[in-house]
Amino acid sequence: MTYNDFFLSIREKTDAALAANNLTDTELLESIDDLVQRENELNSMYLSISERISISKKIFNSIRGFGILNSIMEDEDVTEVMINGHDNIFIEKRGKIYRYADSFDSEEKLNDIIQRIVGKAGREVNQANPVVDTRLPDGSRVNVVLPPISLCGAVVTIRKFSKAPMTAEKLIEYNSITAEIAEILKQLVAAKYNIFISGGTGSGKTTFLNAMSNYIPKDERLITIEDSAELQIAGIENLVRLETRNANTTGAGELTIRDLIKSALRMRPERIVVGEVRGREALDMLQAMNTGHDGSLSTGHANSSLDMLSRLETMVLTGAEGLPLIAVRQQIASAIDIIIHLSRMRDKTRKVAEISEVCGLENGEIKLNTLYEFMENKDSKQDCVKGELRRTENSFRNYSKLRAAGINIII
Repeated sequence: MTYNDFFLSIREKTDAALAANNLTDTELLESIDDLVQRENELNSMYLSISERISISKKIFNSIRGFGILNSIMEDEDVTEVMINGHDNIFIEKRGKIYRYADSFDSEEKLNDIIQRIVGKAGREVNQANPVVDTRLPDGSRVNVVLPPISLCGAVVTIRKFSKAPMTAEKLIEYNSITAEIAEILKQLVAAKYNIFISGGTGSGKTTFLNAMSNYIPKDERLITIEDSAELQIAGIENLVRLETRNANTTGAGELTIRDLIKSALRMRPERIVVGEVRGREALDMLQAMNTGHDGSLSTGHANSSLDMLSRLETMVLTGAEGLPLIAVRQQIASAIDIIIHLSRMRDKTRKVAEISEVCGLENGEIKLNTLYEFMENKDSKQDCVKGELRRTENSFRNYSKLRAAGINIII
């Protein structure tokens, strides 16, 4: 009997003997261990201790866990998982995408695991509601799209959750920012400047937001609002975390980011952190920033700082048809103080590309004052981007919040 035949035989017997029993996870794992050892002796196979442990773990994961997904997620180097149907899996390691050798047994087995994932987070996904954003127990972000929306079977995309919260020190270590810039950002957060982080997909917006949120004074009341909770904010006791909810099968019960922002304003927040702004909620977020909730942080998808302003205009207009464009621009210009733009470079590294100050309106256009921009140096190559954030010749203009906070620094 081969190793694979032995594994399949054990799993079949386990499914029949144990899966339906009302056992705790510990009891189930012990029962599987006993069965593996007994069958090993009966079949006179030589299995090392590590092989027996591996078989027990795989069987347990197929019953109570997430199947082969558990093995993928245990790999520290994996940052993203892309499942395009049960037998077509890709993983991202160190910025590069590889095809995964293993697969789920069948589309039904993948669907079972999807239901297990969304069920643990209190969500539901089905033909009536075929798209859902959710998370794994460790906080990893999950997007699910089911057939018939997806033509290649169930699609699951997982942005892996970092076990260690991102800090500014790590950003410095990764050469994303310098110690000098980190100190300036720390003072801007402390002085309650409204900061917006922009960037493309996978550029590290949420990671950077995590690092910035750790600069928030520990004695403040903070409310975070996300589609699927993934921010890792440590040290703040007066912290309220809110998460959106999809509508149920009858179409009722939906809670959007817009709903949660409105509710958060009644919770006496000192700061509001919105994980990502994608649509109509942009207007509510800007109004919150303009009505005494300074120090708010948020992120959005864009190709540049200037593009982020245009996208915000579009998002606001979708939620407030008939609002004059000049009024929208006035809202944006008075609400947002700083835009930090992140880029994913050609060598797959993530870097801060630009830090800009929003300086009000000029001839009906929002005026951006670029303070820092990433410049490549002579050591930069096609497959290895080298460079640094350099200070431009533009002077920082809006010192009012720094002065009000009693912080005397020159930017």
